[in-house]
Amino acid sequence: MPLRVAFDLDGTVADMHSALQKEGEKIFGKNIRPKARRLPAAETTPDEAGTAALKELRLTARQQMQLWDHVKKIKNFWTTLPELEPGIIARIAKAAHDRRWEVIFLTTRPSTAGDLTQVQSQRWLDTHGFRFPSVYVVQRSRGRIADALQLDVVVDDRPENCLDVAVESQAKVILVWPGDLSEVPPGAERLGVQAVQTISEALALVEQYDDTTNKPGVLKSIRRAFGGAAE
Repeated sequence: MPLRVAFDLDGTVADMHSALQKEGEKIFGKNIRPKARRLPAAETTPDEAGTAALKELRLTARQQMQLWDHVKKIKNFWTTLPELEPGIIARIAKAAHDRRWEVIFLTTRPSTAGDLTQVQSQRWLDTHGFRFPSVYVVQRSRGRIADALQLDVVVDDRPENCLDVAVESQAKVILVWPGDLSEVPPGAERLGVQAVQTISEALALVEQYDDTTNKPGVLKSIRRAFGGAAE
């Protein structure tokens, strides 16, 4: 059966932080540098897209609200974001085509001026090389969504989302954590969440999982060659 894979958008494949910083500089000047550390999950709000990225800028709570209000007025803002890694969407698209994956992109992006958030996200993905993308604007637990859709793998950059999926579904969970891996919340590892530093590493893990899941003969050959050491 084809692998069913879900990728989060912002912070995983789309660089919302840079886009918000660019807009923030237009309003507040170029002194809103990113903070040196990544905020732990407890300091973020998981159900609102952009909260974490906003908090990583040197802005007061009032300035954050001003910036977010400004962004919501930008027509089709979600089509303007750069990729976190140039070419990553096209690479995901190629892997999905070659390996016959069923891919869905998840996001909690709120509405902005212009087209619906879903449509903007679809256009962004198409522009970067993924034709006919499936995008689901999440309004509920990602774990329940993963369970209902019987997803095999979920890739996300927020620990709280990953823990939610790990607890409420059977999906393999990959956390994209660009900082120090030693700072990944300890609960993630206990629940089987695998942390990597880049989306490229995450994609490689999904491919490896696909190989071991759908090509058991290959794995058995490896085990025989190494006398069972590949268990």
